[in-house]
Amino acid sequence: PQEVIDQLVNLYNQGQFAVVADQAEVLTKQYPTAILIWNTLGASRSKLGMFDEAIEAYKKTISLKPDYVEAYNNMGLALRDQGKLDEAIDTFKKAILIYPNYAESYNNMGVVLKDQGKFIEAIDAYKKSISLKPNYAAAYSNIGVSLKKLGKLKEALEAHKKSISINPDYFKGYYNIGNLLQDQLKLDEAIEYFSKTISLKPD
Repeated sequence: PQEVIDQLVNLYNQGQFAVVADQAEVLTKQYPTAILIWNTLGASRSKLGMFDEAIEAYKKTISLKPDYVEAYNNMGLALRDQGKLDEAIDTFKKAILIYPNYAESYNNMGVVLKDQGKFIEAIDAYKKSISLKPNYAAAYSNIGVSLKKLGKLKEALEAHKKSISINPDYFKGYYNIGNLLQDQLKLDEAIEYFSKTISLKPD
């Protein structure tokens, strides 16, 4: 029932991942073919660091709905968190094969390529995600991270500033600008951006 799904989603959004995992596990027995329950179970387990169990839930989701692109994307994130980077990329590619316009999977694949030190390939993946979703603040900021790794500090700063111009509440953009400024010994400016980060995300 929709109210059951809504309750789980609300608990998840409140950060009550252990409660969600427990409730979702019970609900999968009551509603064994409910893909949203299985996917939510996987997501809550991932938040708890239970990556093997999360992947099991995503695989169950996919067995029930083989074209469920969100489950592939979520499973790719869990594999990345496990350090299984090649498997994560393969999983994101499956998501894109199902839904070629899925900007999130291109962005997430870029993050994994960055983890592998493939910064130019990562930037290409981020740019693809932006071509599909022009106001994708996270993808611009991710481009900035990779540009910094390539030593292109001016272009990196521009990318991060673009991310916060799109979304003035995107705290990671301010944090990344702070890091760039700190590396350039512009410490007073860096503190301003770190302070803004904390004001947006106090924890």
